[in-house]
Amino acid sequence: MNKPIEVRIDRPLYQKLHQHLFPGDGDEHGAVIAAGIVETPRGIRLLAREVFLAQDGIDYVPGTRGYRALTAKFVAEISGYCAEQNLCYLAVHCHGGTDQVCFSADDMASHERGYPALLDITRGGPVGALVFAKNAVAGDIWTPSGRFSLDHMTIIGSHIRKLYPSPEPQSRPSDPMYDRHVRMFGDVGQEIFANLKVVIIGLGGGGSLINEWLSRLGVGHIVAIDFDRIDLTNLPRIVGATHWDAMSWLTKQPIPWLQKLGKQLAAHKVHVARRVAKQANSSIRYDAVVGNIVDEAIARLLIDADFLFLAADSMQSRLVFNALVHQYLIPGIQIGAKVSVNKQTRQVSDIFTATRPVLPYAYGGCLHCHELIPAARLQQEALSEQERRTQRYVEDEDIAQPSVITLNVNSADQAMNDFMMMFTGLYQPEVQLCHQLRFARERNIFNVEPCANDDCLDCSSSSRSRRARGDRYRLPCRMPNV
Repeated sequence: MNKPIEVRIDRPLYQKLHQHLFPGDGDEHGAVIAAGIVETPRGIRLLAREVFLAQDGIDYVPGTRGYRALTAKFVAEISGYCAEQNLCYLAVHCHGGTDQVCFSADDMASHERGYPALLDITRGGPVGALVFAKNAVAGDIWTPSGRFSLDHMTIIGSHIRKLYPSPEPQSRPSDPMYDRHVRMFGDVGQEIFANLKVVIIGLGGGGSLINEWLSRLGVGHIVAIDFDRIDLTNLPRIVGATHWDAMSWLTKQPIPWLQKLGKQLAAHKVHVARRVAKQANSSIRYDAVVGNIVDEAIARLLIDADFLFLAADSMQSRLVFNALVHQYLIPGIQIGAKVSVNKQTRQVSDIFTATRPVLPYAYGGCLHCHELIPAARLQQEALSEQERRTQRYVEDEDIAQPSVITLNVNSADQAMNDFMMMFTGLYQPEVQLCHQLRFARERNIFNVEPCANDDCLDCSSSSRSRRARGDRYRLPCRMPNV
């Protein structure tokens, strides 16, 4: 196995660990991380779910063969817990230094003595060790198929940081095409974008804007997911869509069978998006997926993504998006625009757009905790069209909502700037990525106060939550047809 191994950890959990390891006394301290796991062609990710801090003098004591060590009792308790919860066991300690770190000979010898047994205790682990300096981390990871070094750690927050065992080599000069970008966030920032896998769910008005902007920003790999085709009413809103894509010359015919043929031959939205992206960046890797994120096979294409944009408007897509963010520690943003129309007067009553960052921890913007995935709407979407009409779940369900491209821009622009600033570290440390609502008629911007539910099955530390469990937990997708 030559796949890179990454540890992902959310910022609040990392801060808790870092403060324990580096309290200012210059001494060595210990802990254990319990982690989920996901393995894909891009590599292995170990997903930090919990941190167990070892108490000095009780759980972390002077060692017989090294400076200090976790006690046998502490190791037994935490490794047993990891086995019970189907989590990976990662022992942690710190060394001196700032930007470079490695294990000592005593450290490596202790791993060789203890980790084969821990692999058995944890039913195949993986198990391993991490050693930290203030701005660096190294890892020794043991799996049933062998022993491997950690490539890097990713810290997920308003600044998405990576820590390595030693400073990375200087970035290569960027393509001159990106000269104006490099003046803002340097060759390092441009290289970060080139190495990202970014997902867009929904390639309608908002998704098509994000698609073009990501391509022009220099993102190296885009996965676009949508099952729908272009129609005539999409042309004012979808970037790059043409009358030929919509087969307007057929769908405008008064003959029903020609109209039907035109709809069947119209281009899929993701194929239009791919064309637009390739025009902006011919070297981009682009996966145009005709499908629905609520299908498990489609959702699993996203589990190793670096960022998710949700620009689809169904509650089921929100449900799966929110689960992916928390289960696999993938940051994301949901966008949308809403124009309310009075049903009696048919006059516009309200216009607002939403940009909702969702980070994988409590108070990080969980859509469930903000009551944005109502159970009644999920139930309604699960019914067939006939069942919905029979139960009268929605009035005027065949009437499309008003939509204008400028409103899509209003939602998508903040999402794209959030994405750019998070990966380049340009946000000020005190910035909170709250959900943001913009009320167009009043010209007001409202930041929603973050909230969290202690029993949330997505973002909480509850024993039943999916947070950071990776492949050892089921996504809330539709069951495949057998």
